[in-house]
Amino acid sequence: MTLSPCFLEQTFAGVVENLLARERRLLLFGAPGSGKSTLAAQLAAELARAGSPCSCIGADPGSPAFGVPGAVCLGRWGTACWDLVTIEALCSLDAARFRLPLLEAVRRLAAGVPGGTLFIDSPGVVRGVAAAELLTSLVAAAGVDVILCVTRGPGAVPLTNEMVATACDLWRIKAAQQARQPGRKARARARTLLWNNWLQTADERLVELDRVALLGTPPPIDSEDSWIGRQAGLLDAHRTLAMAEISGKQGNLLRLRCPQFDGTTHRLLVRDARRSAKGILETAQPEAARTAWYTPPPDMLARQALPEGGPRPVLQTGSATAILVNGVFGDPLLHLRLRHRKRSLLFDLGEAGRLPARVAHQVTDVFISHAHFDHIAGFLWLLRSRLGVAEVCRLYGPPGLTRHIQSFIDAIHWDRIGTGGPRFAVTELHGDRLICAGLQVGGAGPECLVDTETHDGLLLDDADFRVRAATLDHGIPVLAFAVESPRTLNVRKEQLEAAGLPVGPWLGALKAAIARNDPDSMIDLPGGDSAAAGVLAEQLLLITPGEKMVYATDLADTPDNRVRLTALAQGADTFFCEAVFARQDAAQARRTGHLTAQACGELATAARVERLIPFHFSRRYEDDAARIYGEVAEACSRVSLPNSNSSGENVTV
Repeated sequence: MTLSPCFLEQTFAGVVENLLARERRLLLFGAPGSGKSTLAAQLAAELARAGSPCSCIGADPGSPAFGVPGAVCLGRWGTACWDLVTIEALCSLDAARFRLPLLEAVRRLAAGVPGGTLFIDSPGVVRGVAAAELLTSLVAAAGVDVILCVTRGPGAVPLTNEMVATACDLWRIKAAQQARQPGRKARARARTLLWNNWLQTADERLVELDRVALLGTPPPIDSEDSWIGRQAGLLDAHRTLAMAEISGKQGNLLRLRCPQFDGTTHRLLVRDARRSAKGILETAQPEAARTAWYTPPPDMLARQALPEGGPRPVLQTGSATAILVNGVFGDPLLHLRLRHRKRSLLFDLGEAGRLPARVAHQVTDVFISHAHFDHIAGFLWLLRSRLGVAEVCRLYGPPGLTRHIQSFIDAIHWDRIGTGGPRFAVTELHGDRLICAGLQVGGAGPECLVDTETHDGLLLDDADFRVRAATLDHGIPVLAFAVESPRTLNVRKEQLEAAGLPVGPWLGALKAAIARNDPDSMIDLPGGDSAAAGVLAEQLLLITPGEKMVYATDLADTPDNRVRLTALAQGADTFFCEAVFARQDAAQARRTGHLTAQACGELATAARVERLIPFHFSRRYEDDAARIYGEVAEACSRVSLPNSNSSGENVTV
């Protein structure tokens, strides 16, 4: 049954008159951009002129009108604005997701308001289950007796039935004509400015995690990079002492930027509010979110009817997209596309028919683990697709790769190609030496290019990434690869302004010094002074570590292989690792020089990787992939699992 609501249509003057008649607790309800916060301030100013005290609880942690983002804030109207009285840390910008702790914070703050009119500036969540729960619970938590709905037109008010059920007085007022919903970027800039203002007087403080109770939804303890930039609430037994930003983590020790406060911290609250690499306060991607079904970008996959290979994991990183082209059962072929660079890397060259030819035009480097058929047969696709491409394509692999590639080329009659055929530079890793040969389609044969010394298996080092390799045993030598992107260095503009320093070329010199790990380099500052790069960086730069991705397939489960691969994959953000056989087929794994699912999980756990993506499953398990995933998960809690409730074939991680 639909209830028959009775909204009292109000004007601004009418609301003021009613609030002056007696003290009320008023909840402002409306969609984002309806002007609730502005209206609350205008009403408070009128009440103040009449000598009536007025307070406000800002209950929208993502778009607060005053106070601290990521918190529920209590303000008292001063001469021209809300003066912050106290805060309750939420450490999240998402009022809908964390509505229970938000409601508890509102309840505690409302209980401390001594008298006068109290406004509750509610989040702009007006539809759905979360909105209904927030509305009715905010009324109960704050003792609300009036709901003021701010609407743009005469249409129906969302959650009308829920409002009537509260037994509050229901008022309705038309939104101001100038009220506009700010864009996402504008909201992010506004909240970041508030956060920067809060941290303006912050000092560095160290907190030992084993001396505090850790609350909320923090990232994994061993995922140190995931802590950097997070909001943290420092609490005692009963209240929020302060809010801070985590600037570093080493083991059990957190380094915080935090304003001074009185009291002793007994609890540390961490959720999902985090400063991005660009310095913007936003919601961090959930660490626990492992997989969701996803369609890869159209320029990464051709629409061809090829045999299915099971789930095809798609990895989105800060600077790249990676996809296991043939799925977890098909030939190994990992396509890594560097976004905004028009550049692709391939790891192994199994069946490549799913890739459009235009991808081959952007491939600059191919890393081949070994020359078994299912890892190299796709070279013919690459060869044909690069006809007419002038740039050299670089290939890297174990000893003998040059001979195998030359054999592919020699198998074709090139009488009509002339001197314009595709060119390749093939580099073989021989222990601590790199031997590189040039191959020209239609040419006479391999041309020796360079024989150089290398350290720690370094194959390639350029501005976009660094690639290392480890030699493993599969009955023949195979290579596993680690791709590392560089750190990102962003200037903290608020810190720059606080230091009274202008933007200029000297910031480039500072970044260059830090990029080359030279903290003692002296940087000349505007005005004639100078300072050490390390000192300036700690104050002015937000340093986000680069990402590390490791790819390993076709290796025997031997002690030496485990030591070498664990060292290569140590601390990797993403680990693509073969999991060929189930536990009961361990004897077959030993005979063929492959890993079991259990061994895959054990290696990832030993290497303390952030995310494990198992692949190269034996086709004997095509109807029982869950068995392999389950055995991997028994040994590693960081495995990415397909979403069993979805029907697609691609899985994003």
